[in-house]
Amino acid sequence: MPSIDMPLSELTEYRPPLTRSHDFDAYWSETLSESRALAYDARVALKPYPGEGVELLDVELAAFGGGTIFCKLMRPKGARSLPAIVFYHGYSGEAPLPFGLLPWACQGFVAMGVDCRGQGGRSTDGAVYPGGHRPGFMTQGIEDPKRYYYRYAYADCVRALDWLSEQDEVDEHRMGITGISQGGGLTLAVAGLSDRPKLAVPEVPYLCHFRRSVDVATAGPYAEISDWLRNRPEMSEQTWQTLSYVDGMNLADRIRCRTVVTVGLWDDICPPSSVYAAYNHMQVDKRIEVFEFARHESPMHFAETRFEIIKTGL
Repeated sequence: MPSIDMPLSELTEYRPPLTRSHDFDAYWSETLSESRALAYDARVALKPYPGEGVELLDVELAAFGGGTIFCKLMRPKGARSLPAIVFYHGYSGEAPLPFGLLPWACQGFVAMGVDCRGQGGRSTDGAVYPGGHRPGFMTQGIEDPKRYYYRYAYADCVRALDWLSEQDEVDEHRMGITGISQGGGLTLAVAGLSDRPKLAVPEVPYLCHFRRSVDVATAGPYAEISDWLRNRPEMSEQTWQTLSYVDGMNLADRIRCRTVVTVGLWDDICPPSSVYAAYNHMQVDKRIEVFEFARHESPMHFAETRFEIIKTGL
C-alpha cells in the first residue's frame, strides 16, 4: 500500500498514548468559560450579492483575548430554523468566498465561513504573546499554554458557532462543521470542545499528534516547530506541553457527534499516522475515507460525497 508513513494495516491499529496534562480538562473549561463570558458585540451588515433567493451578510464578533472574528454568512431569504454548516479554512488562508457558500444556501442551509485570527482573511488578532516565535503561527505564544495562538483560535471557532446557534434562521440542533487541513484540525477541535455540532467532516486534518507529525512531515508548517526547537532546545519540554493542550489527538475522545474523516496516504504535510492517531481515539459514530494515492488534498470526487454526508446528516 503506497504511503509516506506506516502501511495501512498498521495505521488502522495505530492508537498512541494520549499526551494530556493533568489539568487538560480544567484548561479548556476555564478557556471556554472566559470566552463565553465575553459579549459578542456583534456587527452584522447585509451586503449586495447577485445570487437570487439568498442574502449575504458580513459578521464581526469580539474575539477571545482581543481582536475580531470576521465571518461571511449566506442564507436563503426569509430563512427560519434551517440547518447550518460552518466552514473553517486552511493554514494562512481565509473562509470560502461567497460563491463557495452559495450552493449550500441554495440547498436550504445557512452557510458560514469563519476567518482565523491574523491569517489571510479579515479577522484580527488582538492577543499579546510572550517572547518571539518562528514565522507563522505554530510557535506564537508557545512559551505559555494560556497565551498560545491556537488556544485563542480554537476559542474563536467555538465562539462563532455559539453565536450562529442563537440566530433565528438556524436550527441549533442541526449544525455541522467542516474544513480542510488546518480547517480539518479546527473542525476536530470544535467537535471536541462543543456539544453543538451534530456532524463533523474534517478533511486531511492538521494539528494532530504533534510529536509524530514533526518527526514525519517533510513539508508544511510543522517545520516551524522543529525550526523553533533547533534554535531553542531549552524550550523542548515547554513546547511539547503547550502543544499537548491543542492536540487533536487529545481532544478526539471528547467528540460526541457523528464524524467523517478523510486521509491521503501520500500526505507529506499531515502524515496519515497523525490523522489515524486522532481517528482511532474517537468513540463515536465515525468513518474514515482513505485516498490511496492522495497527497494533502481531498480528491475532487469527495465534494459529492461530502455534500451527501452533510445533506443527509443534518
